[in-house]
Amino acid sequence: MRKWTSLLVLLLTLIGSSSAPAGGQGLTVDRTGTLQKDGKPFRGIGVNYFDAFARTLANPRDTGYEAGFQTLEEARIPFCRIMAGGYWPTEQRLYLDDKQEFFRRFDAVLRSARRHRIGLILSCFWYLATVPDTVGEPVSAWGDPKSRTQTYMRHYVRDLVKHCGADPAVWGWEFGNEYCLAADLPNAVEHRPAIAPSLGTPSVRTAKDEIGYAALHAAYASFAMEVRKYDRYRIVETGDSMPRDSAWHNWKEHTWAPDSAVLQAALLDEVNPQPIDVVSVHFYKESSKQLRAIAEYARHRRKPLFIGEFGAEGAGDRSRAAFDDRLQAVLDSGAPFAALWVFDFAGQEAIWNVTASNERAYQLRAISAANDTIRSGR
Repeated sequence: MRKWTSLLVLLLTLIGSSSAPAGGQGLTVDRTGTLQKDGKPFRGIGVNYFDAFARTLANPRDTGYEAGFQTLEEARIPFCRIMAGGYWPTEQRLYLDDKQEFFRRFDAVLRSARRHRIGLILSCFWYLATVPDTVGEPVSAWGDPKSRTQTYMRHYVRDLVKHCGADPAVWGWEFGNEYCLAADLPNAVEHRPAIAPSLGTPSVRTAKDEIGYAALHAAYASFAMEVRKYDRYRIVETGDSMPRDSAWHNWKEHTWAPDSAVLQAALLDEVNPQPIDVVSVHFYKESSKQLRAIAEYARHRRKPLFIGEFGAEGAGDRSRAAFDDRLQAVLDSGAPFAALWVFDFAGQEAIWNVTASNERAYQLRAISAANDTIRSGR
């Protein structure tokens, strides 16, 4: 079965990389593994605008994204990574109950982003448990192509990509956020998804709510192939974090033994199946050496590296020094694109939130200056 699946994936990948779309919409990857926009190599630093859509999904009168996109345009920030749905099952319910209204609210965000010349990377299934909880299955159902979970995934991808796949504001497609951090943990029982029945979760979690790398491989491949049915060009990536130092040993032995570089590469191959065409990591307290190793892996696989999150929490001199170091490591890695965590997110005001006027505004100014330097070729 895997042989035929691999052949289908290869065919889809070859079709998808055949040429750029008319007008150069979105981010694409050429045959050399170079990230492109409008037919030219692209490099830039964006932001995570986590709840740009979620806020209006919850409350249609909340159009705060309009002021946010305007601020980003003024700061010359080229793109955002956003959650393209609800976090909890109750927040995603509108899609099932009134699809027309769901997409009316989504279209308002797209129009605003387009008006302010902000590209969007859409993270389709941000939270690991949202879809399984919505359809009444355990989280491990992500690994079963015949499950209601994957069926929902395919329907949502079809509707989302067909609805807005021609919109120039859409730059790329992401599966979800950091699923690999939950995979094959030796202490997985301590890290099962949250229980919040009022928000649509089950009242009890079991071992079936734990997930492994084999299930992620199946889910990521199914997602990418589904996107490629409707969008042959734009980037498709996982949204994963940096692999744990023991990720391969978690996977194969369920131990915390440290991985070698070779074993980390094998693990990365498992969670970046074709036609996934971008390697995604998040960069916080990891070393710049580890980031460079991932960048080298991505170059070897001819896949651009997306540093989907980076930043520094808190405030004060120590936080600022950490941010400066991490931004420099991002630039030195050669990754063509990265996104600051997190812009205009009131839910993390005390620790992470970056706006144009709060105590972390310097981070927005720093990535704006970095983009100016990138654009000038200095």
